[in-house]
Amino acid sequence: MYEKITPPNTGSRITFKDGKPIVPNNPIIPFIRGDGTGVDIWPAAQKVIDAAVRTAYGEQRSISWFKIYAGDEACQQYGTYQYLPEETLEAIQEYGIAIKGPLTTPVGGGIRSLNVALRQINDLYTCVRPCKYYPGTPSPHKYPEKLDVIIYRENTEDIYLGIEWAQGSEVALQLIKLLNQELIPATPEHGNKQIPLDAGIGIKPISKTGSQRLVRRALEHALRLPKAKQKVTLVHKGNIMKYTEGAFRDWGYELATTEFRDQCITERESWILSNKEVDPDITLAENACKIEPGYDALTPEKREQVNKEVEAVLTAIWDTHGNRQWKDKVMVNDRIADSIFQQIQTRPDEYSILATMNLNGDYLSDAAAALVGGLGMGPGANIGDNCAIFEATHGTAPKHAGLDKINPGSVILSGVMMLEYMGWQEAADLIGQGIAGAISNREVTYDLARMMEPPVEPPLKCSEFAQAIIKHFSNH
Repeated sequence: MYEKITPPNTGSRITFKDGKPIVPNNPIIPFIRGDGTGVDIWPAAQKVIDAAVRTAYGEQRSISWFKIYAGDEACQQYGTYQYLPEETLEAIQEYGIAIKGPLTTPVGGGIRSLNVALRQINDLYTCVRPCKYYPGTPSPHKYPEKLDVIIYRENTEDIYLGIEWAQGSEVALQLIKLLNQELIPATPEHGNKQIPLDAGIGIKPISKTGSQRLVRRALEHALRLPKAKQKVTLVHKGNIMKYTEGAFRDWGYELATTEFRDQCITERESWILSNKEVDPDITLAENACKIEPGYDALTPEKREQVNKEVEAVLTAIWDTHGNRQWKDKVMVNDRIADSIFQQIQTRPDEYSILATMNLNGDYLSDAAAALVGGLGMGPGANIGDNCAIFEATHGTAPKHAGLDKINPGSVILSGVMMLEYMGWQEAADLIGQGIAGAISNREVTYDLARMMEPPVEPPLKCSEFAQAIIKHFSNH
């Protein structure tokens, strides 16, 4: 079936049912080595993953690895500009789960980003990035151990859809003219706004379907966490972009209070219920005054709306969620994007799962990773209903390629996520324990070694760090 890639002779395909993987004991898993330092970090990661599976399950389980190509390595095999061969896409779709190292952003060839292309082609609408601190990891934050969040980032919409036109292009000028002369004047709330004729134009689509399927996965994950971590925060800039980011927030709440009604409580609902629990005789207006800042300054119509909101909540869920029953539910709240950037630093332990749109999730996950050791310790997963790709979240760092120097932690931890997704939790736990043991023992690569106090001399090589992780399996 393939021209330049050869599946292993042993192993079986992973299949999917209702969006969940069905994993045999010897799955075939395609891997993309990655460009630049991929030549170093992938072999180290593969060694750690195989050792963990062997330690956890003996001969009962194993992975049959299937080498496929993307990025610069693909161009070497398939020809100039063949950054993402059709065979690679077919293999990922056939075998269901893949893992990859970092890929170069193509120059020419028409693909803006290989990572974005892989997500969009396979409809991998959920990007999952956990940010967890391993004791001993150097961090610029005073209390990095307080940050333990999982970012659920919508992966296929927002400005990353890449629908834009250059300044001065014929289509951009036509679109600006249409907006300025017809569509903006036809929308009274836009007043006399006009788009400059020398502007570039981009489209930011946010759909109800895309938003709710992302939030659904976030809520399902929250239900698997310990009770104290069962929180989902909808991150948005809805105070400015009301019909895109604000809609994302509204659609998230709608899903939580319908499809997950028995398992969820919104923050605002919890205030209403708590007020009545403290004072059973509280009136609707008194309750409304407590949950709505500036209630007394609102117009009579606005006050009546809040009163009706309180009444509706008490009527609908007092029996099922009142009398402190809501404390056993998943808490769903929302925060403005710029506020959450501050709060993951000042109050990190108040958050667990952050559900975001594409752009907000991108730099929020990088910022969170910086607090717990940097992108070298930042794993990532891209998950859809029939496919999943796990990936290192950092760049290719070509100047370090082949030096056996770079921290392989990102792709190793992505392997941990892959094992968890497969249901191989015992192997995943071994790697987590091994990484924690190596770091606490100051057995680290140069990126972490130079930030430790005192600095570690000499730091471990990439391959040596992998061996140190494996060594610490037995210590736990």
